[in-house]
Amino acid sequence: MRIAAAGIIVLVILGGVGFWGWETVFPEFQADPNDAAQVERGRVVYQQYCAACHGVNLEGQTDWRYRKPDGLLPAPPHDESGHTWHHPDEHLVGITKYGPGEFVPGGYKSDMPAFDDVLPDEDIWAVIAFIKSTWPPEVLARQSRTTQ
Repeated sequence: MRIAAAGIIVLVILGGVGFWGWETVFPEFQADPNDAAQVERGRVVYQQYCAACHGVNLEGQTDWRYRKPDGLLPAPPHDESGHTWHHPDEHLVGITKYGPGEFVPGGYKSDMPAFDDVLPDEDIWAVIAFIKSTWPPEVLARQSRTTQ
């Protein structure tokens, strides 16, 4: 009984760090949509690694809210019409770095790969800065509050 209780406590702690503690994993970086150099770097990386699925103009794939025949969801938009801005920066970086399957609970499956072995953290943060730089001020302000 004690072992089971200890196991549950460890899982809760690790789950909390995994879901809410990304800022402790990436303390030296931030996504600054006003940093022209970071945004440009992010634009270049986005075009090379993300645009094929998420769209050249961040528009996502058609019918992105509806599962495909294989049960997976199409790539969502990253513009203001999607839900990217509903998430804090650290979650966006975690999803990009480790893939949605590692970040979203419940065995979530996705076509999106993890970029941990492909992109350095600086490039992932730059992509987030680029995406944020395209949002209208009111959307950016709401997402900024979520990040804080």
